[in-house]
Amino acid sequence: MPIDTKRINGPDSTMSPFKFAVSKRKDKTKQSFLQNVNKRLDGRKADDLRPFYLHTKVVSQAKGSAYLEVGNTKIICAVYGPREIMKRLDFSTKGQIFCELKFATFSCRHRRQYLQDDDEKEFSRLLKEALEPTVCLHKFPKAQVDVFVTVLDDGGSALASAITVAGAALVNAGIPMYDIIIGCSLLSYKDKLVLDPTDVEEREINECLLSDKPTTSPNVSRGSVTMGLMPSLQQIACLLQDGFLEKHVVIQAIKLLTDSCNKLHPAIQENFFINLK
Repeated sequence: MPIDTKRINGPDSTMSPFKFAVSKRKDKTKQSFLQNVNKRLDGRKADDLRPFYLHTKVVSQAKGSAYLEVGNTKIICAVYGPREIMKRLDFSTKGQIFCELKFATFSCRHRRQYLQDDDEKEFSRLLKEALEPTVCLHKFPKAQVDVFVTVLDDGGSALASAITVAGAALVNAGIPMYDIIIGCSLLSYKDKLVLDPTDVEEREINECLLSDKPTTSPNVSRGSVTMGLMPSLQQIACLLQDGFLEKHVVIQAIKLLTDSCNKLHPAIQENFFINLK
């Protein structure tokens, strides 16, 4: 693991401040989310979305860029290209998309490293798979579009927000697309669906996944579902399930996520029209 040379480290006997700040908030969070889904910490109902803010043309050096705030989650994206792929032996009639998703060192509860870890590489791969069906790759053969996403503050639903902001940056860059893409996610615990979860709620469900033993009982469905939707075409570009979910829970989750993406679509379209003026 590389050493962070730009940080002044404390003495060897220093203890993390998070060890002194667990206690009551953790128990309150567990009770509010896992026992009574209608009483969330931010005052929302189970099927309510967080307010969002979207702005394009924020990086002057990039061909297209976008900045998105969803609650406490803050993400910025820059798009470069298309550019010719040098030293490529095989010829392809389709172009390529390169995606890199990186969490800022200060974005999470615990400090992250400068280099990409396994989670960031996995998120980058999932982001690429979500964007490929939306872009007209045949329009730029033997060329590549670079998409760089940076999570400035991880307040929950980072992957879904990254999908949305990357789609907005591609539109701002003028990349030919079949349709824009909107991402949304939810958590499920014992058939209770919680839309657009925060980082605290995601942490609680992850603790359940690690502590509870798998069982075939239908009353212990727990996990998360993330979806990227092309709203005009009503086609799902990507669908990611994590955890143990029953079939009827997955069907209900897809319907709820589809309705949520369709609700966000007019607001995002209006934002594009305002920035074109």
